[in-house]
Amino acid sequence: MSEYQLYTLPNGIRVAHKFVSNTKIAHCGIMLDIGSRDEKPHQAGLAHFWEHMAFKGTQKRKAYHIINSLEAVGGELNAYTTKEKICFYASVLDTHFEKAVDLLSDIAFNSIFPEKQLEVERGVILEEMSMYLDSPEDAIQDEFDAIVFPQHQLGVNILGTQESVKGFIREDFLNFISENLDTEKVILSVVGNLEPKKVVRMAEKYLGDILTKNTQRIRLTPEKYFTQNQVLEKNNNQAHVAIGRQAYAMHHKNRLPFFALVNLLGGPGMNSRFNLTLREKYGLVYQIDANYTSFSDTGFFGIFFGTDPQNLNKSLKLVKKELEILKERKMGDVQIRTLKEQLKGQLAMAEESNQGFMLMMAKSILDLGKVETLGQIFKEIDEINPSVLQDLANEMFDNEVLSLLIYK
Repeated sequence: MSEYQLYTLPNGIRVAHKFVSNTKIAHCGIMLDIGSRDEKPHQAGLAHFWEHMAFKGTQKRKAYHIINSLEAVGGELNAYTTKEKICFYASVLDTHFEKAVDLLSDIAFNSIFPEKQLEVERGVILEEMSMYLDSPEDAIQDEFDAIVFPQHQLGVNILGTQESVKGFIREDFLNFISENLDTEKVILSVVGNLEPKKVVRMAEKYLGDILTKNTQRIRLTPEKYFTQNQVLEKNNNQAHVAIGRQAYAMHHKNRLPFFALVNLLGGPGMNSRFNLTLREKYGLVYQIDANYTSFSDTGFFGIFFGTDPQNLNKSLKLVKKELEILKERKMGDVQIRTLKEQLKGQLAMAEESNQGFMLMMAKSILDLGKVETLGQIFKEIDEINPSVLQDLANEMFDNEVLSLLIYK
C-alpha cells in the first residue's frame, strides 16, 4: 500500500492524498462522519434523504447543472449513506480535478434543499422503499438489523419509514446538519496523478472558507444484546433466512481474526465453507453469504440465504453443522495457511481499485486516524493462530446467542 499524505486545513477538515503516477483519472470524495445512526427517532431516513437532496440545488447551481457538470466531461458523480457515514465522490480525468472538488464541496456544504425538488425526491425515495420491500433478500436484512439492534438507530432502515419520509420539511435538513456536522470529522480524499501542492491548493480554495464547526455529539451505544427468534409468513417462492448477532467494534483486538473467520465461512470466494456445502455439494441455495461489519462501538455478524421451503430445515442444519465444526475442531496447518493467503490476496486485489482505495482511505482515517499499510495488515494476519479462531467460534457462534429470522 503506497504512502499517503495528510494535511489539515485551519477549519479542521483533513485532506488525504495518495499519488498514483500511472493513471489519467482522479478519484476524489468528501466523507462526513455522519450516518443514519445519528438520527433521532423522528428523523429516521433523514441522512439518506439529505444525500439525495444535496444534488437538487445549491446557492450557485441548479439540479441540472450539478448532474451535467461532470457527466459533460466524461466524469462520474455519486454518493452513498451508511449507518455511520455520508460520502459524495467523483471520478474524472485529472485535467478536471478542480471542477470535481468545486462541485463536491458545493453539494456537501451549500445545498439549499429547494421545496419543489424536495417533493420530487420524496417520491423517488418512497419508490426506492417500495422496491426494497418487494425484494425479500433486501427486506430481511433490514428487518434483521432491528432484531440485532432493537430500539436503536442501528436497527432502523437507512431509508427510514414511509411516515418519516413523508413528513420531512426543509428545516429538518438544516437542523440535522447543524446538530451533527463537525469539520474535524470531514475528509477530502484524493487518489490520482496529482501533485500534493495542487491537491492542497484546491482544498484550501474550495473548503478553506467552510466555517469551523465542532459538535459535542455522543453516539448512543446499543443496549445489551439478547437473542430473538422470529418466523414470519411472507408467501414467497423461497424461504429466506438471517442468522446472526452483535459483534466486535472496530477497535477491538478480535476484529481482524473474526473477519478472517467470517470470510472463511461465507466470504466472496467460491470456496467458502457455506458455498461448498450448501450450493456445490447439495444444491440447496443459489447464494449464501456471511458478513461482519464493525462500527465505532459495536459490530454486526450475519448469515443470509434463500432456499426452497422444503429444504429449509436441511439448510439450517448444514449451516449449524459448519459452525459446530469450527467450534469443535482446531484448524490444521494447511487450513490456516490457506485462510491467511486467501485473505491477503483479497485485500491486495481490493487495493488495485484506485476509487476503492480513495473511499477506504477516507473511512479509515475517520475511524482509526490512519491507513495501515498492506505490510502491517499482513503481519496481523500472520499472527492469527488456530486457537484464537476456535475460541472466537465458541464465543460468537454459540447457538444460545445467535438470533434467527425466517421469511416463509
